[in-house]
Amino acid sequence: MKRLLATTENVAALFLLAIALLTAGNVALRDLFSMQIPDWFDGSRQLQAIALFWGIAIATWRGGHICVDIVWEHLGPRGRRWLDLFATLVTFGFLAPLAWMVWVKVGGTGTQATSDLRLPLVWFYALGALGATVAALLGALRAIELARGKAADENAANAAAESADGS
Repeated sequence: MKRLLATTENVAALFLLAIALLTAGNVALRDLFSMQIPDWFDGSRQLQAIALFWGIAIATWRGGHICVDIVWEHLGPRGRRWLDLFATLVTFGFLAPLAWMVWVKVGGTGTQATSDLRLPLVWFYALGALGATVAALLGALRAIELARGKAADENAANAAAESADGS
């Protein structure tokens, strides 16, 4: 499980880095040499979508997404676990059909390509769809862990330990 989480985190980070390098490179070329990287805009949009799906995957597992805890803070440990389970199931209920529909989009892409370099969009869409699938999978795994009685605090502590030791 640690490998899957580390891989998911690294893929999201890698694509964020690619977006930053592509954007910074394009700005530098445009300002210094009055030229652009071909397809930089299409490329940055596709990379952003991939990073977003993979980022959603890790946020879903950790339960570390932005949320309002007005009710959660006033519940005991058992109530928190049940609320976390409910929220995770709702999240999974949205992520599973989203992943399915992104794969449908991959199948319907055909020969669409970027405007300048004519890079096939299917590869970008497939990487995004894989990220959406991992998000749904991690949502299901988190729901199973919560249903088994593993507290959300344990998941948060494990996530912090994993980030600290780099594994």
